[in-house]
Amino acid sequence: MKALLSRVALASVLMGASVMATAAGLESEPAPKGAKVFIVEPNDGATVDQTFTVKFGIEGMPLAPITEATPHAGHHHLLIDVDQLPAENAPIPADANHIHFGKAQTETQVTLPPGKHTLQLVLGNQVHVPFKPSIVSKKITVDVK
Repeated sequence: MKALLSRVALASVLMGASVMATAAGLESEPAPKGAKVFIVEPNDGATVDQTFTVKFGIEGMPLAPITEATPHAGHHHLLIDVDQLPAENAPIPADANHIHFGKAQTETQVTLPPGKHTLQLVLGNQVHVPFKPSIVSKKITVDVK
């Protein structure tokens, strides 16, 4: 019985490693000409409450949830206090600084501690890989009171 469990555990580890290796080598899709994303709200330099709304804008291509295989469509990822854009040909990380909107959402509530923070959008495809060239918004700064 222990040998069977060990083989199952090993198979799980190997399968996980295979999935991660495959994900790390994903190819970026070509970005549609003229596609752009932007932060509609808040404005750059705005003073905001600790909890505030961020509204996303997009032009030149459709949004689509990750559950739909829509060609040339993407979904938003909000980068909070991120200095370096996510790597090409790899899924955008999912953590407190890289927030995914895989249901094709166009706004969110954000809660941040007081101080200056940066916000930026990057568009990802169905498997969260940035387009090539990356479709990114201007980075804005907000002052959380």
